[in-house]
Amino acid sequence: MATPATTPALADSPRRWLALAALTLSVLIVGLDGTIINVALPTLSTDLGADSAQLQWIGGGYLLALSVAMLPAGLLGDRYGHKRLLLGGITLFGLASLAGALVSSTAAVIAVRAVLGLGAAMIMPLSMAILPRVFAKSELPKAVAVWTAATALGMPVGPVVGGWLLNHFWWGSVFLFNVPVVALALTAALWLLPSDRSRTRIQLPTTKAPFDLLGTALSALGITALVYGTIRIPTEGWTSPFVLATLVAGFALLTAFVRRQRKTAHPLVDLTLFRSRAFLWGTLLAVFVNFAVMGILFVVPQYLEAVLGNDALGTGLRVLPLIGGLMAAATLSEALVPKLGARKVITAGLLLLAAGAFLGATTTATDGYGFTALWLALTGLGFGTAVVPATSLAMGSLPADAAGQGTSLLETVQQVGGVLGVAGLGSLLSAGYLARLTLTGVPSEAAGAARDSVSGADAVAAQLHNPELLASAHVAFTHGMNLVMLACGAISVLAALLAARFVPGSTTAQPVAATTPVPAESLA
Repeated sequence: MATPATTPALADSPRRWLALAALTLSVLIVGLDGTIINVALPTLSTDLGADSAQLQWIGGGYLLALSVAMLPAGLLGDRYGHKRLLLGGITLFGLASLAGALVSSTAAVIAVRAVLGLGAAMIMPLSMAILPRVFAKSELPKAVAVWTAATALGMPVGPVVGGWLLNHFWWGSVFLFNVPVVALALTAALWLLPSDRSRTRIQLPTTKAPFDLLGTALSALGITALVYGTIRIPTEGWTSPFVLATLVAGFALLTAFVRRQRKTAHPLVDLTLFRSRAFLWGTLLAVFVNFAVMGILFVVPQYLEAVLGNDALGTGLRVLPLIGGLMAAATLSEALVPKLGARKVITAGLLLLAAGAFLGATTTATDGYGFTALWLALTGLGFGTAVVPATSLAMGSLPADAAGQGTSLLETVQQVGGVLGVAGLGSLLSAGYLARLTLTGVPSEAAGAARDSVSGADAVAAQLHNPELLASAHVAFTHGMNLVMLACGAISVLAALLAARFVPGSTTAQPVAATTPVPAESLA
C-alpha cells in the first residue's frame, strides 16, 4: 500500500542543508579517490615494482567492485535502512583507506582498492536514496544538483590533491588523506541524517523476503565480464578474441539476469520501475549525458597536460570551469523546470552540451587555454541543465520502499555506461591520434612508445631532441580529441531528440509511491 504523500519533516528546517552537506561530503571522498590514485600510479610502479598489468588492476579492481556491489547494496538499504548501510559504507571506506596507507605490496594495494570499491558501492546509491527523505519535491532538484556537483568535483580536484601530496609525502598519503575526511563525513552523517526508525517501522515486512542469490550472482558475473572486457580493450583491441568472448559472455549473463528478475517473486531489481516513463527516460538520458561527459573528461585532462604543458595541479584547476558551469546550471534548472517542464529543460541542456562539444571539436594545438575554458564552461552548463532534472525525474518516480533499488539501478547503469563510453571514445581517440602522427626518422623502439600515447611521444621527442615529432604528436592528439568531441556532440543531439519526443511533458514526475515522511522526533 502506498505511503501517503507527506512533506519531509526537514523541509522547512535549515538543518536540511547541513544534512545535504553530510551526504555530499560522503560522495566527494568517493569522487576524489576515483581519480587521485591515477596520479600515484607512476610512483607505485617505481616504489613497489608494479608492472603494467598490476597497475591496471589497481584501477580495474576498484571499478569492478563498485559496479558489481551497487545493486545488492540498494536492496539491502531498502530492507535494513539507508542510513545504517550508508554509515557502514563510509566506515568501510575509511578503514580501507587507513589500510592502504600501511600496506607495502602491490597485491595488498589491489586488495585495498577492491574494498574501497565496495565501500563506494554502498555510499553512492544510498546517499542519493536519502535525499527525498530530507527535501520536499520542490527543492529536490537543487539537492540533486549539489550532490551531482560533489561527485563531479572529485574528477578535477583528485589529481590536484594527489599531485600536491606526492610532491610532499610518500605514496601512502593518497590513501591516508581520506581518513580525516571520512571521520568528518561519518560524524556529520550520524548527527544530521534522518533516522531509519520511521521508515523501517513502515517497511519491515520486506526484510523477511528471501534474498535473490541467483540474481545477485548473475548480475555480478555479467557486470564483471562486461567491465573487465571493456578494461582490456585499450591493450588488446576491440577485435581480440578474449575481449569479444568476455563481452558476449557479459551480455548473455545480464540477459539471463533480466529474465530472472522478471520471473522471481523477490527480485534484486524491480524492473517494473521502467514502466514509469519518468524513471525510464530520466535514467536513459542521464546515461547519455554521463557517456558524453565521461568521454570529455577522459580526453581534456590529457590535452591540458600533454599538449598545453600543465602539471597535475594546473590541469585539475583548469578543468574547474566545467564544475562552475554545472553549479550555475543547478540554479538555472531549478527555476526553469517548474515553469517550462522537465522535457524542455532537459532538451535544452542536451543541446547546450552538444554545442559545447561541437565548439570543442574545433580546438587546435595552438589555441591556448582561454578557448578551452569557454567550451568547458558551456559543456558544464549543458551537463548540469540536463542531468539534474533527468535525475530528479527518475528519483521522483520511485516508490518509498524501493528508493535504494531505484538509485542503485540508476547509478549502476550510469557507471557501466560510463565505462563503455570511455572505452569506445578512447578507441576513437587512439585511431585519430595514430592517423595523424608522423614518425619519419624515429627509431622503431622509440616509435612504439610514441604510438602508445601523446605523453610517450613527448618523452621520445625530448630524448631525441626532435621538435617535429613533438609538434606532430600534439596536432595528432588534438585531432583525435576533436573526433571524440564530435562523437559526444552527436550523442548529445540524439539524446536531445529522444528527450523532446519521450520525456513526460508535465513539470513533475508522478511517483509510484510517495516519499516516506520523516517525523522530527525520529531524527538521529
